Amino acid sequence: MTLTRQQRKIVQERAGDCCEYCHFPSSGGTVTFHIDHIISLKHEGTDDLKNLCLACYKCNTHKGSNVGGFDPENDELTRLYHPREQVWDEHFEIQSDMLIEGLTPEGRTTVKVLHINDENRVENRQLLAELGDYPCKKAE
Repeated sequence: MTLTRQQRKIVQERAGDCCEYCHFPSSGGTVTFHIDHIISLKHEGTDDLKNLCLACYKCNTHKGSNVGGFDPENDELTRLYHPREQVWDEHFEIQSDMLIEGLTPEGRTTVKVLHINDENRVENRQLLAELGDYPCKKAE
């Protein structure tokens, strides 16, 4: 299945050119962005817009075809955050040191599986925050 140019445009505009997992802005220019299948084609996901989101290269690479993982708090198998069905602010919170805290099982599992708080990623967020470019100014 191949995404159309129109689908890509809609996904980027809907996301406000922000990674829908870590809220990194595409304007940061340090990371490429991909259209992610929230439920991968491998797991019978589709190319429908409701299954597509914008993801930075690092989130997309770590996510791969995963749809879940183990919650680091209780080691229970948990689905990953779903940007089309869930509200980011209900599952994540950006701390003053630019770590992203998972507030729910889905949030914690997503932070863990996508390696959202790896040292380099936190440093990039800190630098962009100092410039006023993080978190992304996504239109809700």
